[in-house]
Amino acid sequence: MIQIREMTPLDKPRLRQLYLESRRSTFYWDDPELMHLEDFDRDTVDERVFIAETQQTIVGFISLYVPDNFIHCLFVDGSFKGQRIGHQLLAEAKNHLQLPMKLKCLSRNTAALAFYEKEGWEKVHEVKVHDAYWNLVYQ
Repeated sequence: MIQIREMTPLDKPRLRQLYLESRRSTFYWDDPELMHLEDFDRDTVDERVFIAETQQTIVGFISLYVPDNFIHCLFVDGSFKGQRIGHQLLAEAKNHLQLPMKLKCLSRNTAALAFYEKEGWEKVHEVKVHDAYWNLVYQ
């Protein structure tokens, strides 16, 4: 059974590792040597982080920038994908953010885009820069 709770400082080592491993496998087009454990701390400054765990093992997390009703990060351990953990983390976000909620998703990340659309998110505008991304909204 999956439990969702807010991150504690003791969770950071596992979250750093999960973030690094997930990014290296998901963003296969980027140089993995440019990704580091410390990126988690930098990328979640001023955000509320909620974790998904089962049997005291962290299997996913979501980070929220509450002032902008923005979901910054959502990552699930690859061996736990397909178990509705992402859905549960998005449901937790709804408890802490106001509608409309927003997020950005890289255009190349077609699996994540399909996931968000299945969850009821709408593509608003594609920003065509070096790494093109979609702005998505949930109303």
